[in-house]
Formats: sequence, C-alpha cells, structure tokens
Amino acid sequence: MRERARSVEDKQQRSEDLLDAAESLALALGGVRFVTVAAVTDHAGLHRTGVRRYYANKEELFLELAERGWGQWRDAIRAALGDQTGLEPKDVAGIVADTIISLPVFCDLLTHVTLSLEGSVDMERARRYKANSFAAHDVIVAALVQASSMTVEKIQSLLAATIMLAAGFWQVSHPTPTLAQLYEQVPEWGHVALDFGPRLRHLLQAIAVGLAGTVAPRSANTKTRAKQA
Repeated sequence: MRERARSVEDKQQRSEDLLDAAESLALALGGVRFVTVAAVTDHAGLHRTGVRRYYANKEELFLELAERGWGQWRDAIRAALGDQTGLEPKDVAGIVADTIISLPVFCDLLTHVTLSLEGSVDMERARRYKANSFAAHDVIVAALVQASSMTVEKIQSLLAATIMLAAGFWQVSHPTPTLAQLYEQVPEWGHVALDFGPRLRHLLQAIAVGLAGTVAPRSANTKTRAKQA
C-alpha cells in the first residue's frame, strides 16, 4: 500500500489515480455498474478506506469521472476541428460522433449521472458538476459553430441528440451477461444489442442534415443549452 498523501500535489495525484482506476475497471468489466469502491482502491494501490479522503461515496467518484469526461470530450472535439472552417452538417456530426465514441466510459456515465449520481451527492458537489459540464458544453458549441455552417441553435440540438443517443445506445449495446446469454438463446431478440459506433454516427449525421434543412424555432431563453444527461 502507498503512504498517505501529504502535500496538495500528492492528494491531487491520488484523486486522479482513483479516477484512472475506476475508468480502467469500467472498461475491463463492461460498465461502471460492475465497479466497486474496494476494487477501485485496490487497483489504485490505496487502502480500502483511503477513498473516503477524496470522495464521500462511490457516486461522487463516478460523478467526478463524468465531469472529467466532459473536459475530455471538449478537448477531443477542439483537437479534431483544428483550424477547419465551413464544415457541412454531416462532417460536424461525424466529428461529434467519433469523439464521443472514443470515450466509452463517459457514454456509460451519461446514463448514470441522470439516474443516480447527481442525486446522491450534496448540493455543492452537484452544483460544481453542473457548472463545469455546462462550461464544457458551451465551449463545444462555440467551437462547432465557428468551424461550421450550422447555427448555435442547431448545434445545441445536435448535441442534445448526441447525449441522449450515446447514453442509451451504449447501455443497449453492452448487455449484462444474463441478457447476452439470452440473446444467444433467442437470436431474434439480439438485434437490440446494436453496433454502438456505426449506428450512433449514422443517426447523428442524419439528424444534422435534417437540422440543416429546418428553421430553428425561436426560444424565449436565448441561453438555452442541451440538457445534460
């Protein structure tokens, strides 16, 4: 076991180590629902009670991981865009899809944030998540608007669809062992375990092209943003 962190830098590193361990286990086990605090602390090389010094509970740990995912998605989109301009809606959707597909644990967490994580932490922690996730969202919107021919409202709609579809499709395409066995026994039911990446990309491109041909309705709140899942 590693010694207790003393400095601010050491504590920050331990916090990141716990997040890395949680993400690694989620990837290996097929989803965050299979990850336990004990496994995370063991994987990070910490005492099993050590996680409490950094996160009040498992939900706070996963919410932090989701918050980090927003930053990773923001950075991935900006890197993919580079200095491109004048992108067509289909190209924008391709970038949005490919970048979120590259963050499978984030896609998984988007479901759990809404279902349980936000409601299992104190208000100030929930506030921080909302503030940071919306900030990342707004940077993504601004970057995509600058690089494309799409308006703010249409980019926001595309991102709203992305968040909802990525969250739902990831869960469907990663069935539990019981469901996976059931699909083997009854193949006609297995179609619901769809191919996550290609299906998400295809639908988002169709949505983006459809949005490009519509007139966005005026909202009473010009600051309206995609609902965070």
